[in-house]
Amino acid sequence: MEYETFDPKIHDSRHVATLIYDVDFRTFDKLFKSSEKAIDAIEKNLRKEKCLKVILDNGELIGMLMFYTWDINHEFRLKHYKLFIVDILDHFVLSDIKKGDFYLAEIAIDKDKRSKGYGRRVIHDVINYARKNNYTRVTLDADFRNAKAKSLYERIGFRQFNKKSFLKRGMYNMELKLYEEVS
Repeated sequence: MEYETFDPKIHDSRHVATLIYDVDFRTFDKLFKSSEKAIDAIEKNLRKEKCLKVILDNGELIGMLMFYTWDINHEFRLKHYKLFIVDILDHFVLSDIKKGDFYLAEIAIDKDKRSKGYGRRVIHDVINYARKNNYTRVTLDADFRNAKAKSLYERIGFRQFNKKSFLKRGMYNMELKLYEEVS
């Protein structure tokens, strides 16, 4: 598998927007009332961003991942107001990023490629990258309603360190400690 920084001039932005929608379809559906409207808004707001990677397998786009680190945080910018609402909702339930963290914000694999080991491999690649670059832990979030994802993360070695909810939306904040941070 290969990872490339998303570039709308090169990669299929509709495909990437659909993958982003899949990660949080319940929230998008409540705000936009249809998957098509949500995907349209996401696609219009996509731009080249070093924290958004497409996942390729033999040149075929099969997924995406978004990450942030303690020194490269999510950038608030002008966008569709409903997408801004998603950012606000996320603020209340997602893991806080601390010094030394590599935060896996989103991961999505095409529906027809799921349950074939791609997600596990991506997470292991992220862990290896974080370890090589001296991050102290990898963090991510598992939606309360996605027991399958939480179970996968736990089998890989992640442990819940916090639990947050806001307006019927909730996440298990999970971590995998790589190194103990020295004070």
